Amino acid sequence: MLLTALGVTARLGGADVLRGVGITVAPGEVHGLVGPNGSGKTTLLRCCYRALEPSAGAVLVGGEDVRRMRRRSLAGLVGASTQEPPALGGLTVHESVRLGRTALRGWLEPMDGEDERIVDDAVAQVGLTGFAERDVTALSGGERQRVSIARALAQRPRVLLLDEPTNHLDLRHQLTVLELLRALAADGMAVVVTLHDLRWAVEYCDALTVLDIGEVRASGQPGDVLTPALLADVFGVDGAVRDGGGRRLLDVRGLAEGGARLDGDGTVMEAGL
Repeated sequence: MLLTALGVTARLGGADVLRGVGITVAPGEVHGLVGPNGSGKTTLLRCCYRALEPSAGAVLVGGEDVRRMRRRSLAGLVGASTQEPPALGGLTVHESVRLGRTALRGWLEPMDGEDERIVDDAVAQVGLTGFAERDVTALSGGERQRVSIARALAQRPRVLLLDEPTNHLDLRHQLTVLELLRALAADGMAVVVTLHDLRWAVEYCDALTVLDIGEVRASGQPGDVLTPALLADVFGVDGAVRDGGGRRLLDVRGLAEGGARLDGDGTVMEAGL
């Protein structure tokens, strides 16, 4: 189930925040979207799961334009976890994850035993089995993040979109989520993930697309994309990708010559590390 963005342009607040962006994500691939803050990563994801309609271009899943798909059909193919998932008061973790199945069946269609097994499996995949009966609002930000991922997994999608899934998580749970994405891709899922930490992106992604001010600067394998010149130009850091005994690693030596990049009002932009 191939995901393709073709010349996607998107406007927010009267300004183009994406300009002619294209990506292709194959089954079995973890594809990372990286770039400085405000580069358009989240906006591109929103276009992919139809939370935002492009002003030009299209997003195709399996060759079909997502804008022409029925909501339920889209939910059966594409699951999404947002960066700041809402906490639905009064719902337990299990009930919240169960909403992922509701997206496929509708509010009035009863769940069956297979649905419940899928929900239990999704909760277990993110390490929250012991929290299944807790109110979601009583959880930490990181735990709610994992509930959001489990809800997307409960849809049993062919394409999984995650916006900063390691946000708010401690190191152990960051690694747990990243290893889960690798396992899902190994089972044939197409995974698209925005990541703030370039080191995780280099190590866990099969391919990267670098966005900068709403445009694609480079796309391909991490070692080919994150060249020292691009790291300096886009992220403002002095670094390089190297082979660490069968694992790709990113070495960062500090700020690039000339210091950190500045945005339009003179404030320092984050380097995405």
